[in-house]
Amino acid sequence: MATLTSDPAPDLTGDPAPGPRTRDGRGRMTLRAHLAELRRRAFLAAAGLAVGAAAGWALYDPLLAVLMRPLSRAASAQGAEIALNFASLGAPLDVRIKVSLFLAVLITCPWWLYQGWAFVTPGLTGRERRYTVGFLAGSVPLFLLGGGLAWWMLPHAVDVLSSFVPDGAAQLLNAQDYLTFVMRLVLAFGVAFVTPALLVALNFAGIVRHEPLARAWRWAVLLAFVFAAVMTPTPDALTMVAVAVPICALYLAALAVTTWHDRSTDQRA
Repeated sequence: MATLTSDPAPDLTGDPAPGPRTRDGRGRMTLRAHLAELRRRAFLAAAGLAVGAAAGWALYDPLLAVLMRPLSRAASAQGAEIALNFASLGAPLDVRIKVSLFLAVLITCPWWLYQGWAFVTPGLTGRERRYTVGFLAGSVPLFLLGGGLAWWMLPHAVDVLSSFVPDGAAQLLNAQDYLTFVMRLVLAFGVAFVTPALLVALNFAGIVRHEPLARAWRWAVLLAFVFAAVMTPTPDALTMVAVAVPICALYLAALAVTTWHDRSTDQRA
């Protein structure tokens, strides 16, 4: 006998009809709902970056002067000519766009971090959503701290690498390559410093427990040193250790917080 299907019963509570974020019978979001949520969060994050890019476009000249300061310092120390070179006709426009986007990522980090967290936790309760405040309060300073560490390392890297220029020679750096190097360095360190805060937030939201983090601490330390070795352009080991140790310390701090939270939750249960 054919099975008859019917539409869901109408909602008599006055709430609007279920939209694309409708959940299945067990309260989980469907694949279509996840894709719709991803599209919505990506659009909101892009809109925030566009607003930040407009501010970066207006502040291009002073920001470019700050980015060129390590080169000027290295040129004075080495007694050589070290400057940016705009190799093509469209290079100045391309550099201005990159600098504007770079500043947009920095000044709008609370906005796009929130959008990422809101996508990860769209189906949590109101109490669990309050962890968003704690996540932003911890992740934004950590992102800026990681970017600040990369910025502190940048003049040292320029000094070391420019010291290999032969006497009497000039070093003309491609402006696009130099700015790509700076942006990759700052953003990579910012994201690396935010990762422990994300682990703590997911633990408080009940998504991740501390046991997998405790079992993977050796891999985390190894990855921190590999990351530091790849991202630090200087050949000395001291800089690599100075970068890897804070990342390891943040991971261990996140492990301690998640362990305390899980044990407290288990005792209350």
